[in-house]
Amino acid sequence: MTPISGRVLVTTGWLGPGDEVDRYLIGAGLEVVHGSVRERGGVSLSDLVGSVDAIVAGTERFGREVFEAAPRLRVVGRTGVGYDNIDVAAATAHGVAVCPTPGVNRQSVAEHTMGLLLSLARGIAQNVASVRAGGWDQSGGRELAGATLGVVGLGAIGRLVAHLAQAFGMRVVAHDPFIDREYAAEHGIGVLELPQLLAESDFVTLHLFLSPETHHLLDAKAFALMKPSAFVINTARGGIVDEEALADALASGRLAGAAMDTVQTEPLPPDSPLRSFDNVLVTAHIGAATVESRARSGMTAAHSVVTVLRGERSEHTVNPEYAEPADRARPREAQRR
Repeated sequence: MTPISGRVLVTTGWLGPGDEVDRYLIGAGLEVVHGSVRERGGVSLSDLVGSVDAIVAGTERFGREVFEAAPRLRVVGRTGVGYDNIDVAAATAHGVAVCPTPGVNRQSVAEHTMGLLLSLARGIAQNVASVRAGGWDQSGGRELAGATLGVVGLGAIGRLVAHLAQAFGMRVVAHDPFIDREYAAEHGIGVLELPQLLAESDFVTLHLFLSPETHHLLDAKAFALMKPSAFVINTARGGIVDEEALADALASGRLAGAAMDTVQTEPLPPDSPLRSFDNVLVTAHIGAATVESRARSGMTAAHSVVTVLRGERSEHTVNPEYAEPADRARPREAQRR
């Protein structure tokens, strides 16, 4: 592999000096700098990007001001499937490729979803807390077999969740504006419009990107359609659920409970009403936090960084229309000649 040159900033908190990603980038000829804004109190992301050619990025907000402060920046490799923390239009205007890591967390998130679903069905978390506090509560739950799971968003993660749920004997229905009806039919997944899915489901799980169209997709009107015995699971993006409406539905008994791995504001604010419900489980956005998923994500982002710095286009680029100035479009080794 012909060495290239450039400076890479790694802001993803679970990546560090000496790991596989660090060794790969250095082996490609790049200088690697580690450091997140959280680790450097009082420092903004804009303060860190002035002399970097690439970023392996976590969940920090990449607004227009960040790209304006980074004249050398050519690529952001996002260690995650979602990229709603990045102003893609601003990146495109500044000739920066945005490359997330699709598919790498599919297994991890699907398994976490099923863990939350099981815990809701059987009250596992609440029972563990009761026993730890000295109690011996033998309250019952419900079986998954025979229950209906509504999957909203039948992409890679949604499909795997559907498959795992069917292994438990659940009936699976799905809603997705871009659904592959042939796939659904072949795998025994019913296709429903969202209102009908909400009305029929015992559990509703979300697996879609956050966008203007999906923001607060589950709101007061949506919760009013659901069974009082139903549960909501969100391992996608916090903004998809109207948390105020969710709290109202839980308080009024319109829902049996909810499990959230993502919330609108992270970390969850101390005064969030979601903290006050015994029938709400909130995990700290750990759906993809497995050794295997992180390894895949870090290396996929690093491969995108090296690919773009070589003057090529990563297959994971979400803004292929980005237009680099002519003097930046060539590999850096060519610029030195």
